[in-house]
Parts: sequence; structure tokens; C-alpha cells
Amino acid sequence: MAKEIRVPQLGETMKEGTIVDYRVKVGDEVKKGDVILEIETDKATLEMESPASGFVKHILAEVNETLPVGAPILVLGGKDEQVPQSFIDSLTGGRRQRTEDRRQKTENHPDISGLAPAPVAGGDERRKIMASPRAKKLAEELGVDLAAVTGTGPAGKITEQDVKEAAAAKPAAEAQIKLGATIPLNRIQKITAEKMLKSKREIPCFYLTVKADVTDLVGLRAKLNETSDVKISYNDFITKAVATGLEKFPIMTGQLAGDTIQLAEAIHIGLAIAVPDGLVAPIVKNVNKKNVTQIARDAQALIERARNNKLAPADLEGGCITISNLGALGVESFIPIVVPGQCSILGIGKITDTCVPAPASPDASRDGGPDNSNISVRKLMSMTLSVDHKVTNGAYAAQFLDFVRKLLEDPSQIANS
Repeated sequence: MAKEIRVPQLGETMKEGTIVDYRVKVGDEVKKGDVILEIETDKATLEMESPASGFVKHILAEVNETLPVGAPILVLGGKDEQVPQSFIDSLTGGRRQRTEDRRQKTENHPDISGLAPAPVAGGDERRKIMASPRAKKLAEELGVDLAAVTGTGPAGKITEQDVKEAAAAKPAAEAQIKLGATIPLNRIQKITAEKMLKSKREIPCFYLTVKADVTDLVGLRAKLNETSDVKISYNDFITKAVATGLEKFPIMTGQLAGDTIQLAEAIHIGLAIAVPDGLVAPIVKNVNKKNVTQIARDAQALIERARNNKLAPADLEGGCITISNLGALGVESFIPIVVPGQCSILGIGKITDTCVPAPASPDASRDGGPDNSNISVRKLMSMTLSVDHKVTNGAYAAQFLDFVRKLLEDPSQIANS
């Protein structure tokens, strides 16, 4: 009996999804659990598994089409089953005939199924370049001419990696966006814009900035990385310090819920990561229960999945605070925007060598004041905390930030915990 496959709700906030690529074509047999397509949600691109077994009888949605949760995508049936057109029309309203015609043509050319043709002009000659839908989309975003790309996939198919390598090889001047150009927003950029606008409208923030002396942290990290089987970053120490701070100051995990503040059930921390399409913030789970090495391992796995569009919905949900570190880009300080659904976000700047006077001795006042001739070079790092004033006040948040600062200035407290 024919059964329709619909857009699933792959996350708590998912309302719609965009078809990125199909892994099947009409006539293919699929089993329950087989990956049948890739779909882009409001947070990540995910592989969708078939909830049932059968043969693909009809494909109802096109690549790059955006559909609401619950919309029909394809129809499965028995091998020799004839699915009535009336059944298809009941699912689509008869609007998918053109899609079905295209799919039927693809059936007759299985060697090129799932590829998106791109016409290329060359004098009087024209040929077809075969590229996966994701490669084609990426080429548009990066300004890569598919005609100049050599495909390394099956039958010369151009892959995403081929496009990335071609973009990296482009001359810098050619890769620059020209003045006056109109640049379309991709899906991640649209979602980011909506969330940031929501944050600015609904979250009344205040901002706190401190500088932490991380001289000892720099030395400890270098020492640990000499023997560690995983590279530990400054972010891993910061993440651990923040988690420890949230345990001591739990209101910083809260969200306003009517006349109450609902505290988080677990300490999950988001990490802002730049990806080709924009910015994502996957979540390191139960950070307070992990040591720095475990945090480093989990964070690296998240970063790899994020940059390869392999994040799952669970990787993006449940955070109570986010850490955004722009220090590697030379930024000394900045004011980050709170992610809706979280209480705060911590912005980290670069570590700078700074001349600092030595602490005054107990006898300084008796001897005529501090001796400013004893100057030392220390490594300082700026931290700016943006906080939802609906949840907590400045004094409480300041105590939290000061606690985190002190942990980073004496990292031995968190290195082995």
C-alpha cells in the first residue's frame, strides 16, 4: 500500500526545511533507516532517514524547495504497485506534475541521476557540466565558475570539495565581492538575522567587561599540550571556567517564564563557530561534568561536524550560554548579542602582552607609595558579558563574571577538575 513520506520535525524550533539533495530516484528500493535525502533546517543540514520500507514511486518536491513540517516529499509503495494519480493529487493538489516529469526523465538516465546540469558556452559548442545540487549552490555563493572546475566525483561529477578547492585557488582580486553587487542571503544568514532581530527586540541587555590576566593559563596550556592526545585550546579552559561559574551562580542559566525564572536542568554551553554559510553555535553538553581534555575532544568533534554540515538537531539545542571568541581574528573586545532562549553570551578578545606595574607591597604607604619602577609584561584577555536584564541584575552577573575571571587567572583550579 502506498505511503507518503513527509517532512519530519527534526528539532524543537523547526517549522520548515529545504530539500538539499536526493539520495534516491524513482524506482529505487529503500529500507527503513536508509538515508533518502538531505534537508536543511533552521540550524543545520541533516541526512533524513526513511521511516518505512518500499520502492520510490513518486518524488513530490524539487531540490532547493522549502516545505513546511508535515509536507509530503515522496511516495513509497510495492514493487509493482500502481499509485493512482488521484492519490498524488490529494497530496500535492496536482502542482507537482512538472517535477514528476523531470524525475521520470532522470529514470532513463541513471548515470546522471541526482546531478544538476549547468550549461556552458564555448564558441558554438555547448556541453553539460554535472554537479551535485550542493556543489552548484556553493559555487553560486562563492562565485565559482563551474565550467572551470574539474570534477573528481563519479563520472566526473563536481563535488562540494571541488568547488571549495577552486574557490581557494582563485586570485584574491577575483574572489572579492564587487561594489554595487546584490548578494542574496542564504538560509543560515536569514535565520541568523531573524534571531538577532528577535534578541534586540525582546532581550533588554546590560554589558560587563573585565580583563583577565591569563599569563599562567598560557603557560599551563602549552605544558598540557606537550603530552595531551588532543589539542587543548583557550576556549576549552574558558568553557570549563564558565560551567563552573554557572554551578555557583545558577540564575545565569535561567529564562523568564511568566512570573518565574526557569533554571536550566543541565549546563550546556554553545560555541559560536564560523562556517562557509554563516555562523552556527553547537552545544557542548554537560560541561560541568567534564574535564578540560574531554571538553576539547567534544568541541573539536562539534567544529568538524559544523564545518562539514553534519550537525544533528541535538547538537544545537539546550544551551544556557554561548561563548564567542574573536581573539584569533585580532579583535581585542566586542559586545556579542544574546542568543534567544539563553540568559547571556560571553565575548572573548585576543590575548595581548601588556605592561603591568608590580603589586604594591604592604609597606608601600609607609615608604611613600607604590614603586612604579617594577613593571612586568603580562598577558591580558578582555571578556565582555551580555546579560538579559529580565533574568538577573548587574551585581549578580558581575559576581559570576569575576568568579570566571579568577578561575582563568588561577587555571590550576579547573585543569584537573
